[in-house]
Amino acid sequence: MPAPPPSLAPSAAPSVPATPAGFLRPADGETAELSWDGRRWLAAGEPIGDHPDGPDVLDVLDGPGHPDRPDRTVTAVTVDAADVARLRPLRGLAVRWPTSRVPSGVVTALAAAGVPLYAETSPGWADPVLARLLAAWTPEQDTGGPRSVTALRREEQSVRLRRHGLRDHAGAGGPSAAEPEVSVVMASRRPHLLGFALGQIARQRRVRVEVLLGLHGVPADDERVRRAVGECGLPVTVVEASREIPFGQVLNLAASRAGGDHLAKWDDDDWYGPEHLADLLLARSYSGAEIVGTAAEFFHLEPLNATIRRTDYSSEVWSEHVAGGTILIRRDDLADLGGFPPLPRAVDAGLLKAAHAAGARAYRTHGLGYVLRRTIEAEHTWRLPLAHFLRVASNQWRGFRPSLILETP
Repeated sequence: MPAPPPSLAPSAAPSVPATPAGFLRPADGETAELSWDGRRWLAAGEPIGDHPDGPDVLDVLDGPGHPDRPDRTVTAVTVDAADVARLRPLRGLAVRWPTSRVPSGVVTALAAAGVPLYAETSPGWADPVLARLLAAWTPEQDTGGPRSVTALRREEQSVRLRRHGLRDHAGAGGPSAAEPEVSVVMASRRPHLLGFALGQIARQRRVRVEVLLGLHGVPADDERVRRAVGECGLPVTVVEASREIPFGQVLNLAASRAGGDHLAKWDDDDWYGPEHLADLLLARSYSGAEIVGTAAEFFHLEPLNATIRRTDYSSEVWSEHVAGGTILIRRDDLADLGGFPPLPRAVDAGLLKAAHAAGARAYRTHGLGYVLRRTIEAEHTWRLPLAHFLRVASNQWRGFRPSLILETP
């Protein structure tokens, strides 16, 4: 009888009650208000949270406990998934601050959940970073069409807010605020792309990174390799493998040298935003998933000089599929699964299939900080004609048109 698949240890439970899970794009509802009625916050006219007469979410009380304010402590977040679910269909929620200082944790909690909030002005006592974020977007009516960016701008606002809200929660006893270490694993047989790829890894924020570079039929003394590694500015471990070795095995040879708690797969030809890894780690903290990745939404079709976005893959959901170039997994979990499948192609699908068989859960976060490059078919292990991407596109733009989350010049 064949051996049963390995079983992975369960990950930690989600760290916040209300998370970005279930974000809707686009939302068909109208805008509403988040307002203070004198003793509690009302969202779309109804009380939000379970504390009408008590302290607000993340509110400061007398007593010890908060690391940044020794004479203060912080209550637990009480805005939950049910509170957020009724707000998901709204296009946006206008924050109407009162003139005097009030508990503001509900605002932070809704930001952490990715509810698109906005406010033209905020009082001086409000969190200044949050105030800037709230003033940076105003909802618009979506006119539709393949070139519309209205829904995209709304989702970008949600991503920026959830980043801030979740990190604010981390400072109040949530996920650790210390920068984690991620081992980025990349196999490449295209030395002309290494400067591009390593440069993007080097600009990652809020995370410590080491690079494990598997050269697939390329010598380490190639001048393009040496120059790219020398200019990277990160610790880079180079592993050489002959071209005959399967792609998956090259990844395993590189991954065997990892020192970080998490491994992130990286493709040498795709674009990644500077908080790509930090977003994956945030998603792991609030989902508790064993595997995290992004949706494959944006594609740059180089032969056509066009960018398309497909939105049939929803984000902030549990799924058996994530974009292969964005897989994040604990190093120990990958070892328990036997590593990457030693295959010439379909390595990502093989790993996800093995993980599912072992009882692992995969969570798919937003894909706004990731763009897949499509050139000619022979250069990709995932081979689909360019016409396929045009058929599935929800949006199409001329030239390179990523989300603003990618932060490209």
